[in-house]
Amino acid sequence: MASVGERLSRARERAFLGREEELGCFGEALAGDPQAPFAFYVFGPGGIGKSTLLRSMVDQARAAGRPLVELDGRFVSRDPADFERVAGAFLDVPGTVLVLDSFEHCQWLESWLWQRFLPRAGDGALVVLAGRLAPQPQWTADPAWAGVLYVRELRPFSTEQARSLLATAQVRPELRERVLDFAGGNPLALSLAAAAGSTGCGREEIWAPSADVLRTLLAGLIGEVPTAAHRRALEVAAQAHSTSEELLTAVLPEEDAHLLFSWLRDLPFMESTSRGLHPHDAARETLAADLRWRAPHAFVTMRRRLAEEYLRLLREAPEERVWTVTDELFYLFREGKFLARLRTWSREDEVHDRSLHPDDMDVVLRMAEETEGPASAELVRYWAQRQPQAFSVYRLVSTGRTVAFTARLALPAPPDPQDLATDPVVAAAWEHTDATAPVSPGEHIGISRFSIYPERYQIPSRVIDLSSSRAQAESARAHGRAYGFAVWRDAETWAERVKGTLGDTGARPRVGEHTYGLFSVDWRQVPVETWLRHFISATDVPTQSGPAGVSRGTFDQAVREALPLWRDPAAFAVCALTRTRLAADFSDPVEELRVLLRQAVDDLARDPRGVRAREALTTGYFSGAPTQEAAARRLGLPYGTYRRHLRQGLDLLCEALWQQELHGPG
Repeated sequence: MASVGERLSRARERAFLGREEELGCFGEALAGDPQAPFAFYVFGPGGIGKSTLLRSMVDQARAAGRPLVELDGRFVSRDPADFERVAGAFLDVPGTVLVLDSFEHCQWLESWLWQRFLPRAGDGALVVLAGRLAPQPQWTADPAWAGVLYVRELRPFSTEQARSLLATAQVRPELRERVLDFAGGNPLALSLAAAAGSTGCGREEIWAPSADVLRTLLAGLIGEVPTAAHRRALEVAAQAHSTSEELLTAVLPEEDAHLLFSWLRDLPFMESTSRGLHPHDAARETLAADLRWRAPHAFVTMRRRLAEEYLRLLREAPEERVWTVTDELFYLFREGKFLARLRTWSREDEVHDRSLHPDDMDVVLRMAEETEGPASAELVRYWAQRQPQAFSVYRLVSTGRTVAFTARLALPAPPDPQDLATDPVVAAAWEHTDATAPVSPGEHIGISRFSIYPERYQIPSRVIDLSSSRAQAESARAHGRAYGFAVWRDAETWAERVKGTLGDTGARPRVGEHTYGLFSVDWRQVPVETWLRHFISATDVPTQSGPAGVSRGTFDQAVREALPLWRDPAAFAVCALTRTRLAADFSDPVEELRVLLRQAVDDLARDPRGVRAREALTTGYFSGAPTQEAAARRLGLPYGTYRRHLRQGLDLLCEALWQQELHGPG
């Protein structure tokens, strides 16, 4: 009897289309052809089928009995040494196949891979990389790599391949041409269309070419959400960087997390990764936009639940997990106006940080003197002797070159007189605490004292991103931390950047030839949880115009969404129309709004222009006709004529209900 893995592999093989050349070349390499490539690099835009191709390659390698190391670039450590540990079999076990997906998320590893890692591969090993970006041109142009490197940009499916995919997915024949016109050869769009079509979401308007492909297709799929609990699980997956069953249990404690996780896992746009479920990037953005529109308050509430769970993990998780949790926490707030001013989210010149080593001191002191002068360099020497554990040294992943360092000091109360006499910045911080809210014995202050990156001195960079993540994690985990301070030389610029997150103390201490701005937060007055809510408020959905915060365009969309759900009270209960003013005073919003909707359609017949419109709406949405083609046949109308009456009916209905939304019934 075949195992589950074998059955899945066979199903993928039957469903897989195209990419014959890529798979053929990889098959030759697996077979040991001495002329075959050693390294395979496939790239292309989101949704083009890179991950699907990699899964087929993995199935081929597994069937050939090859050892496998599968990695996802979204979860690769910034430290090459960590990469080498998890991929060690590629170096040590002959014949190992290393597969690295989503390479664009760790593109900073590229030079190190080509120069230092891949040349040490074990006998008969193969490597497959897939990402959105083409490889750096020096590798494709290098004669040494030319004979062993296979590079392929993936293209959309041909019309014949797309038709075959839709036929295999059992999309109804009358819909296939409209889907093809709408989705073209994009494999992700076609797959979502196939999933929607094969589960009964086949209304003609889903494939209207004027709408955005993924947003429209996802709206069709989301319309099949079984319950409100499933919708909340989608809200989690749309916002969290990765969703595990453990995370669902924490943020949805009243629900069956195992059932919800299994349902999410089966969605066509969901990928399983080492840290949980991860929606395809394009799908996530459209899913998040759809959920934000459908249920803005629930969307924000879920963001807050996730933030609280991440904060709990920051305080309670094992040390090795803290920085991963910090990254997920800030990812949750990536759209916020505060983070946009402070963080780059860039992967250019990617760095990794390590603790200060005595061998680092010469370069650290040189960088300090180069950027801030000899007086500052002496202070670096002073603090490195007193608190070496406070320093982090940053190296470029691509070359290993040391490019920056930071220092986050922890200073207990009462202050050390020697510290006050030596460092004017630290003295200014203690003066500020004495003048505002003194720090008691047993408490301490934290100061991000140095941030030295000569090539990008004190401007947003990956060094500042990482140091900020560590600083926030330390603040969340520390016991007795009274204040947090940050120090910037360009005080006016940083005063604007940190506005709303840190307060300007007004102190401008001088070190050597330079003055510095000192910014602070009193963690006793503003707990970390409250401070983080500033980020949440920056990403909340803004209120729209209208009596219930709904614009006319949004209202019309809500009406059009509600009509197909009218026959299913459970699905109707979570549609956007239930959150408009129309339903505000109903004791039973679902049932009474359904009655109101049906009555509004009937009222269209009071005007002779609306008789046909009323018939089209009633037959299409209330009578149970499975498709609009069937509704047209019931009325004895050509399909084009029926569509014209339906469009007129929708326009008249939206206008009538909008007037009730503005002015109430009557």
